[in-house]
Amino acid sequence: MAKFYDSITPEIRAFIEKQHMFFVASAPLSAEGHVNVSPKGMDTFRILSDHEVAYLDMTGSGNETSAHLLENGRLTFMFCAFAGSPNIVRLYGTGRTILPGSAEWDALLPLFPSYPGTRQIITATLHKTQTSCGYAVPFMDYVGERETLSKYWVAKGEEGTAKYQREKNMCSQDGLPTALSTQE
Repeated sequence: MAKFYDSITPEIRAFIEKQHMFFVASAPLSAEGHVNVSPKGMDTFRILSDHEVAYLDMTGSGNETSAHLLENGRLTFMFCAFAGSPNIVRLYGTGRTILPGSAEWDALLPLFPSYPGTRQIITATLHKTQTSCGYAVPFMDYVGERETLSKYWVAKGEEGTAKYQREKNMCSQDGLPTALSTQE
């Protein structure tokens, strides 16, 4: 049975803090545009208050979330229990991209571990949270974090990472600009 709340409750906070991964969903306004759902891992999610969250976004092959946020701001997070009691938590909000060099970046970055390939920080102001049963979510064992992404960006170096971002992260697959493109 789904239950809705106006904020992150203490129970929701405790559940989120135990999860090793989460999903981020965003979409363009265009009906022809692609809905994006991205799995996120590593120690990158933070609850800033009962109504605000942030995650450290790593450089990847696309930058859909940032493009969608620049266009319309809509953002949903989902956390699933893969161990213990079944549960799903969704956080609904309006997000935005925080880029390196801003005062907000300098304030938020110390909340996260240092990872090579860090691209931006996504923040969201929440207007609703939801819990639901999660009865069909399978049990899965957490074995550990993959080191592949970190090793890849270490090998590329700062200059190689910046070049990759310029080539692959300036617009979405639907051609929408990302926040990174506003720096150029």
